[in-house]
Formats: sequence, structure tokens, C-alpha cells
Amino acid sequence: MKLQRMNRRALALGALAVSGALALTACGSDDTGGNSGGGSSANAASSNIKCDDAKGQLLADGSSAQKNAIDAWVKQFTAACQGVQINYKGGGSGAGVTAFTQGQVAFAGSDSALKPDEVAASKKVCSGGQGIDLPMVGGPIAVGYNVNGVDNLVLDSATLAKIFNNEITNWNDPAIKKLNPNAKLPNLKIQAFHRSDDSGTTDNFTKYLIATAKSDWPYDGGKTWQAKGGQSASGSSGVAQQVKQTNGAIGYFELSYAKDGLKTVDLDTGAAQPVKATVENATKAISEAKVVGTGKDLALELNYGTKAEGAYPMVLVTYEIVCDKGNKSDTLPATKAFLRYIASEDGQKILAENDYAPIPDDIISQVRTTIESLS
Repeated sequence: MKLQRMNRRALALGALAVSGALALTACGSDDTGGNSGGGSSANAASSNIKCDDAKGQLLADGSSAQKNAIDAWVKQFTAACQGVQINYKGGGSGAGVTAFTQGQVAFAGSDSALKPDEVAASKKVCSGGQGIDLPMVGGPIAVGYNVNGVDNLVLDSATLAKIFNNEITNWNDPAIKKLNPNAKLPNLKIQAFHRSDDSGTTDNFTKYLIATAKSDWPYDGGKTWQAKGGQSASGSSGVAQQVKQTNGAIGYFELSYAKDGLKTVDLDTGAAQPVKATVENATKAISEAKVVGTGKDLALELNYGTKAEGAYPMVLVTYEIVCDKGNKSDTLPATKAFLRYIASEDGQKILAENDYAPIPDDIISQVRTTIESLS
């Protein structure tokens, strides 16, 4: 009898413990549900994604500049649309455009708008249509540097041009000293890194130099690096890694790659104060962009020479390139659903969280309309 009473007591205590645990779990669930932190925000964003009939695998390639943004978008999109797989290689703008015009990918990313010959080539894969540019990602091109003992560095376009053209080769050069009178510049060789692959980042970086320091940058520009000297690395991540591990190094890449203590140059643009490479400052410069594409093409003209206070003019805009008509029927639903999401308010919000600049409202509204018309 005594043993039976003990068993009944143990069962009662066990039931009470389970009841308490369930109550605590319920309270925890309610608290989490009411939390405005990253988890619930991500869930809210995912709940707004329209999958429609999207399914299958999307292959894409192109700009490494937007790779971090694409990764963040894909994570959200595929969580909501579990029937879709997206493989974005990020092999550079040149590789992306080539893959698109050869019909190998559903869409491509490029930091430069399609050239006339590339549009002509796209007509072979866009049945009854052609490739168009949809501006989707903005951001500053940061100039990262690694010089021991120098935590703040100001450069202007002329000095940058001479550094990357191998005409200024030492960190204690008088031109750098003049811009940084209080810095302890070492007698150290400059190791300038540029992109080895065809790159829209290179195109935009050199467009800035051409617009603001033409006499010191005697090149035509484009995706392929043209200047003499320097060292090369593949992709923005490769350039950033080389700068990070090399004392005396300098290189250009998107701000999202300036992580883990990498320092970035402030630009002397002619404004009252040097301008830092930030999302906010890049947005000020991008807001001056004008749509110059025709038809459904939304290619932009950027004002690299702006001297507006707080505007960081060394910027790029990454385009998603897709057929206006003649997209492959098996990938069109998923392509439209993904592009619709990344152009949405939720999709654009993710950019600022990852050191990119959202596209201005008047432009992104045109992008949204164009996406709905894709066929």
C-alpha cells in the first residue's frame, strides 16, 4: 500500500512538471511571436512573398558586387517558396552577360548596362524580344586600404588615378601627405589591387576616374582593367582578401566586402568635407541618376562628378538582366516571382541591412511595373 501511494504521488508530481513546462513553452511562444527582432521580421518578410506557380531551379550568374545581397534574398525567398532552388554563381558581370546571351541562365547580374552588341546578341535567346536592364541594387564602391598605423585616410580622384596607374608608388608621397597632414604615413611601397576578371565594378570605378580626373586617367574605361602595373585578384571578395592580408595594399570593392576591420578611404570630392563610403552617402549620389534606357530598358546615367555635401559619388548600380519577351516558359514563373520579391519594399529593405543602397522610389516603381509585364 505504501509503495502504491508513492507511485501515485510521483505520477502527480510528473504531471505537474509537464503542465508547468507546457505553460512555460506557451508563454515563450507568445513572447517570441510578439517580438520585433530579426527572426520575426524575417518571417514577416517571407510571409509577404508571392510564389505563384514558381518551381524548379533557376541558374543565374554575374556581378560579384551584389553577391551578398543575392545570398540574403535567396535565403528569404526559398524559405517561402520551397519548390524553387536558385543558384547564383557571382562570377563577375562579364561572365554573367556572356552566360545570358548564350542562353545558359534565366537572368544575369551586371554592374554595367547592356551594350548595343550585347543587346543584339540577346535577341537570339529572347524569342521575339531582347535583354533589358532592371536596376535593383545600389551602393558605394569602397576603396579599402591596409597601412599599419593609418586609421583615417583621405584621397581625391586625381591621387587615386595616379595610385592605380602606378604613378604614385609610395605611401609617403607628397600628394598623399598634402591630403593627410596629420597622418603618420610610412615609407612603404603601395600594393594596388584591381580585378582580374571582367567586372562592372571596374567599369564604374574607372567611370568615376574618367569623369573627375581625366587628365590623370588616360583610358577609355570598360569592364576590363586597362591601366599599367598593380596586382590582380578575382572578384570583389578576392580583392578585399588581398587588401586585408597585405600591408601597404589598396583596392576597390563594394562596401559590403569591407568587413573584419578593413579600413576605407574618405573621398575629397570638392565638397566642404571629405565624404565617407556609407550607404546613406551613396544613396544621395544615386538619387541624382536619370533613366536613359528606351522602351522597357531602365538603364541609368549616374552623376559621378557630383560635389553635393555628403554625396559619395563613387557608386554603382547593379542591374538584373532578363528578356522583356521570350523568357523560357519553364523558368519564367520563378524568375518573375524572385524579381518581384527583390524589387518589393521588403526586398529593398534587406539591402541597407547588408551595406547596399536601395534603389530610389521613383525608379524602383518603374522596375516593379516592368517585372509584371515580362513574358
